[in-house]
Amino acid sequence: MIDISTKKALHVSTDGDAVPYIMVPIQQIDDVRMLLDSNKIPYWVDEFAISLNGRPEVTVVNLGHRVNPTVVQGILDNAT
Repeated sequence: MIDISTKKALHVSTDGDAVPYIMVPIQQIDDVRMLLDSNKIPYWVDEFAISLNGRPEVTVVNLGHRVNPTVVQGILDNAT
């Protein structure tokens, strides 16, 4: 799945001790949620969104503690 603001692939991040997460433009949150729901991936969406330097707002989709980030990345990569 391509990020509509950066035109690059959405990426599952695994920085530090945090659970895996995806930075998602607000305009795409419904599409990402449908994709995760249809694949039974547990997640929660941060209630806040941010915009830096006038760019579109993004929010964080946190993946469950036991979610394999490689599997989710594959799901995102195969989404059209």
